[in-house]
Amino acid sequence: MAQASTAIRSIKRDLPFNWEGRDRKGQKVKGRTVAQDEQAVRGELRRQGIAATKIRKHSSSGAGGKPNAGDISIFSRQLATMLGAGIPLVQAFEIIGAGHDKPSMQRLLMEIKADIEGGTSLHEALAKHPLYFDDLYVNLTEAGEQAGALESLLDKIATYKEKTEAIKKKVKKALFYPAAVLVVALIVTTVLLIFVIPQFETLFKGFGADLPAFTQMVINLSKFVQHQGVFILMVLGAGGYAFAYFYKRSRKMREFLDRAMLKFPIVGPILNKSAIARFARTLSTMFSAGVPLVEALESVSGATGNIVYENAVMQMRDEVATGQRLQRAMENTGMFPNMVIQMIAVGEESGSLDTMSGKVATFYEEDVDNAVDGMSSLLEPLIMAILGVLVGGLVIAMYLPIFKLGSVV
Repeated sequence: MAQASTAIRSIKRDLPFNWEGRDRKGQKVKGRTVAQDEQAVRGELRRQGIAATKIRKHSSSGAGGKPNAGDISIFSRQLATMLGAGIPLVQAFEIIGAGHDKPSMQRLLMEIKADIEGGTSLHEALAKHPLYFDDLYVNLTEAGEQAGALESLLDKIATYKEKTEAIKKKVKKALFYPAAVLVVALIVTTVLLIFVIPQFETLFKGFGADLPAFTQMVINLSKFVQHQGVFILMVLGAGGYAFAYFYKRSRKMREFLDRAMLKFPIVGPILNKSAIARFARTLSTMFSAGVPLVEALESVSGATGNIVYENAVMQMRDEVATGQRLQRAMENTGMFPNMVIQMIAVGEESGSLDTMSGKVATFYEEDVDNAVDGMSSLLEPLIMAILGVLVGGLVIAMYLPIFKLGSVV
């Protein structure tokens, strides 16, 4: 217990330091290292034959926040590369941690490094941080340690993380673009209703004539937004908070929304292809690491990114566990295209399931790329038309009385 407390205190005191100095030849050198305090940095530099002239704590403005999936993906590639170069595991963690700009990521890597130095295996050290290293990551790492092929498995993990992160970014891009434009359109419309339309209303009062129905409707809408705007904003804020709250806590709600999004025009096919790509990529990675199929499917289910596909894969796992072929189990879900099922069947027959599922993943990853690019090209004129109708409609409504007055005169 005392040793554990000492280790925890040591972890908390480990900080990154930037240093400058001169080596034995008198040449200026600089770098970054992780240590408990400035004195420890000076001692380490002296052992390396460097006379330190300046040492300061490393601070990174704007690089706060928790480690994200992108950080873990980059770390995975760095660790695989360093182990491939023959660098010891503990030293690799020290180098990666010292070179990272995000303090939270530095602390995470130093905690894992301290556990490994204390005799904990890598997969056990990673399992202590489930927010950043899921069961799939830990299981693959354990398989690599047991097989004596940690470098090879880490390379597969790094490739897997890079591929899945790339597909996630593509899907986010597909969803973000139309959402962002609609928000901008809403903001522009609100600004016009609150600040511009009232100026025209004051002008129209001097006409002494009835306004066109369209113009009167826009003016009434403007008055409503002005008087009830704060209330509307509060309702929208409360609605957004309630949605986020229940979305995180209600699996049924997430399943309903995931199912609805899969059937949504334009976006739905992209989400379907993305889920299939992630299913195939994860299956390929797990199976090539020697993980049994039933166990692999359990990890694959959580990696699809969609509860509908997660349920389908868990159904497949149950059927495969009772002796059913994977091809037949996929057909029974009704979620996978015939081409995917046939390629998986070929993989089963030839004993190359990892290779064939990898080909499926590559095909659908490229298909998602093309679909996102095509959707962007399709949405651009559609979005311009929506903005034109919203803004142009307000402008026409305000100029209709002027046109009417001109025709009378």
